Amino acid sequence: MRVFRHYSDLPPEARGAVVAIGNFDGVHRGHQEVINKAHRLARELEAPLGVLTFEPHPRSFFGRDSRPFRLTPFRIKARLLEALEIDLLFVLTFDEILSALTAEEFAVDVLAKGLGARHVVIGDNFQFGKGRQGDIAFLEHKGRENGFGVSGVKLVTNSQAEIYSSTLVRDYLRSGNPTRAALLLGRYWEIEGRVQTGAQRGRTIGFPTANIDIGETVLPAFGVYAVRAGIDRGAGTVWHSGVANFGNRPTVDGTQVVLEVHLFDFDEDLYGQHLRVALVDYIRPEQKFDGLEALKAQIQQDSERARATLALEKWDASWPASPFMQVTAERDSEPPERS
Repeated sequence: MRVFRHYSDLPPEARGAVVAIGNFDGVHRGHQEVINKAHRLARELEAPLGVLTFEPHPRSFFGRDSRPFRLTPFRIKARLLEALEIDLLFVLTFDEILSALTAEEFAVDVLAKGLGARHVVIGDNFQFGKGRQGDIAFLEHKGRENGFGVSGVKLVTNSQAEIYSSTLVRDYLRSGNPTRAALLLGRYWEIEGRVQTGAQRGRTIGFPTANIDIGETVLPAFGVYAVRAGIDRGAGTVWHSGVANFGNRPTVDGTQVVLEVHLFDFDEDLYGQHLRVALVDYIRPEQKFDGLEALKAQIQQDSERARATLALEKWDASWPASPFMQVTAERDSEPPERS
């Protein structure tokens, strides 16, 4: 996958693509449906497959949400898109200049003249241009005038009639339901970052932890989770079972929100390494204990419950580039068709 941070002066091989457009925060199953549609069209037209997205997220630029909300910061989003066999990723900086483009200017200057798009695929609810003036009908009209085709993809729902949406994924994570979030995403939701040096209290009670700053991503519910943690090993990722606490550690009067991960049957130095942590199940809310011995006893119980939970999971870390859950009772757990 080639990444371009601009839409003008592109090389010839980066023009003429079938382009899926969207913010794609989470790259959930609804987003995957849009990209799969573009993939099928690209094969039919013998054209490259491209994705056009925006950084930072427009919600960040306009300050519409004071809370952290990103499901997939750019590094994670790019990895997920690449796993969906994207040829070209166009990442446009969403700033004052781009936000001021009218729908007409976006359709003509960006899509037609800049990308030389052969065909454009968007979700039916996608709006664009200053004041969100552009919609699919407007884009179809401009496509006919400027020589590119347009396809819309209807909103996709699961068997519970839930629309696959980034907002709903965030709601599930914030309410402590990573399983429902995973069913909408098609994979477990991940936090990733560099392992930081902490106070090392965990070692003193027999439960050493790898500490990760969650950064600017959405804050899931404070509490204890059964997790899978992935460690970069060369070109691949090796996954380990574990238990994690996300919160501010009230027992030790903590103030900083941090993810503390204890890996089972693991005794290696992880400081400074990049760690991916997939939230599999929510065990309990965070709470304050009367000292470290009480905390140690509870962590032991949490670990036993996490081991039991993880032993029941049919674990597949190969699709699409993140851990994916198979839940036999949920037809929604099956991955969508890969083009």
